[in-house]
Amino acid sequence: MYSLFTKEIKSFFHSLTGYMVIIVFLLINSLFMWVFEGPMNIPDGGYASLEALFSLAPWVFLVLIPAITMRSLAEEKRTGTLELLFTRPLSKLQIVVAKYLAAVVLIVLALLPTLVYYFSVIALGSPQGNIDHGGTWGSYIGLLLLAGAYAAIGIFCSSLTDNLVVAFLLSVLLSVFICFGFEQIGQLFTMDRAGNLLLSLGITEHYQSLSRGVIDTRDIVYFAALIAIFLLLTKTVLERSKN
Repeated sequence: MYSLFTKEIKSFFHSLTGYMVIIVFLLINSLFMWVFEGPMNIPDGGYASLEALFSLAPWVFLVLIPAITMRSLAEEKRTGTLELLFTRPLSKLQIVVAKYLAAVVLIVLALLPTLVYYFSVIALGSPQGNIDHGGTWGSYIGLLLLAGAYAAIGIFCSSLTDNLVVAFLLSVLLSVFICFGFEQIGQLFTMDRAGNLLLSLGITEHYQSLSRGVIDTRDIVYFAALIAIFLLLTKTVLERSKN
């Protein structure tokens, strides 16, 4: 599994994919947080906070993570190397997990440079260091879990087709639905219990809780379960494709 994991990481950086994901992610966030005028501009806002990053990054990830994951299995199907991969001494779950972890590592590498924002806000604060450190790190955990969920959804969508564009669009649409669809459907119900249940099924409810710096076990369990479900669904798709 480790060899497949390292192969996936190398493939990201042997092409432009890995570099472009990191550059685009940092460029979009930097422009909105430090250059463009508006509510997300940190110097103009006057608050020592990275709230802009944690509000903007999920939207950027909705496009970038499907771009990362669309090749994972769709490319293997398109080129006919998926059958060759099945001959290796790896279980279907190990193949899925290796590809998933490679995508997550690339996401982490894109997030690491944002620590420059964190230390910049600390230095610019008045008094210096006037930032909610606990809330910020809690928000980072929430963003990583959110990105992990998007990656699992993307891997699943990539397993459904051999067309990269279709895999990308499916991943974006499914991620958007799980983020906002349950929330919109829940608003149609006047019964509090049904509405709250639907809200709890959506990503937004749990991410917003974590982005406030509140590390709730229920939110972590939700993301872990969501990731596990889509990885297992991907494993099921691979098993059927072999047959």
